Amino acid sequence: MPFLISFLEGLGKLTISFLTTLGEATCLTLSAIGLAFQPPYQPKMVLRQSYLIGVTALPIVIFTGIFTGLVVATQGYYQLRVLSAEGTIGGFVSVTIIKELGLVVPAFVMAGRIGASITAELGTMKVTEQIDALEVMAVDPVKYLVVPRLVACTIMLPVLSMFSIAFGLAGGYFVVIKLFNMNGNFFLKNLRAFMYLSSILVSAVKATAFGTSIAIVGCYKGFSVSSADGAEGVGRATTGSAVTAIMIILIIDFFLNHLLYAVLNFK
Repeated sequence: MPFLISFLEGLGKLTISFLTTLGEATCLTLSAIGLAFQPPYQPKMVLRQSYLIGVTALPIVIFTGIFTGLVVATQGYYQLRVLSAEGTIGGFVSVTIIKELGLVVPAFVMAGRIGASITAELGTMKVTEQIDALEVMAVDPVKYLVVPRLVACTIMLPVLSMFSIAFGLAGGYFVVIKLFNMNGNFFLKNLRAFMYLSSILVSAVKATAFGTSIAIVGCYKGFSVSSADGAEGVGRATTGSAVTAIMIILIIDFFLNHLLYAVLNFK
């Protein structure tokens, strides 16, 4: 009985902590979205964050996109060859890159790179009481710090995903042509046959959701650091930010796949 009571107490505390965190993150999200449409707007800060989030990450996204295409094409060819269906490798690469890996891989990269960076920056500001100073000067920290990062992430991740998809398809084409000596025109024809306008729409919706979640998790984790935590607290929050963002990306991916394909009947 003491063990059972202790287990239930621990489970209750964990549930309360989870619901509290979920509620606070939801409030932060709704507040940031509402403030994003209210003046004064901050175009210079949004452009600066867009540069830091998008332009500086472009080489990494291109690199991961190319090798994602190489891996998908190689693995797909050998698996389809067992079924004597290697001729459909173009469709396999198209579906896998455009609908999934071309979006999820750059989202993971951004979660580890940008999400952690946002958390470290805001966490350091919280520890050094710079955020408290903003409140003293009657400046809303959510409006000043969260909104530019949220807008930049939401805009730039779909753009980066398009680069990842394009270079992923190019990587798959290179493997099929150079390594497996297949007909390039046939590959492209097969690729286009499985590429629908709805696929691009689905990719844009998912990438936007991923970008929003990365920004919100990074900002929330940064704000959750207290001045008493010090550098150790910033480190814990930074690590937790990347892990949490990746988990949320997978959860969002699952629910959006079910909603878009099973409920709304997208191709």
